[in-house]
Amino acid sequence: MSGPERVTLAMTGASGAPYGLRLLDCLVREDREVHFLISKAAQLVLATETDVALPAKVQLMQAFLTEYTGAAAGQIKVYGKEDWMSPVASGSGAPAAMVVVPCSTGTLSAIATGACNNLIERAADVTLKERRQLILVPREAPYSSIHLEHMLKLSNMGVTILPASPGFYHQPQTIDDLVDFVVARILNLLNIPQDMLPRWGEHHLSSDE
Repeated sequence: MSGPERVTLAMTGASGAPYGLRLLDCLVREDREVHFLISKAAQLVLATETDVALPAKVQLMQAFLTEYTGAAAGQIKVYGKEDWMSPVASGSGAPAAMVVVPCSTGTLSAIATGACNNLIERAADVTLKERRQLILVPREAPYSSIHLEHMLKLSNMGVTILPASPGFYHQPQTIDDLVDFVVARILNLLNIPQDMLPRWGEHHLSSDE
């Protein structure tokens, strides 16, 4: 199996909830164990941008997502914002990779400054201090100088900043195609197989064809 066997997936309150849902589905299909975190703001955005309304209670949310994605029992583990005893809160138990998608600029700021006011921020802090893979997918326009300074600071620390900026060279026909573009890039960075988007040049036709 290539890529991490366990991934922490956090969703925060920026627009772009479909990216997080699609990544969750792909990770489940690739038999990864997913440690799922979501902020209250992200739940509101999710209900606005999709037809998914998550239950408020952690256990019910875990059962819902397991059924929604067709995951095996225990494959998705959901934690509350103050579950400090969860594996993601400690370097000895956290997965090898973490993705925050979508990543609000507030969460970006908190991670850049080392704030640990909730479990999402703590999980990112753990990922940083343990020198593990951290991918942040911000969705904001335009970016302020503060946002850009925080991104540069985190990039210099080894964090991958992957803005939710889908390309068009694959000739997307639907919104789902645009979502898949970004999610495929995330999976490529995680070294997890995906067949949603060919890598550049894989299906390039020469001028003679």
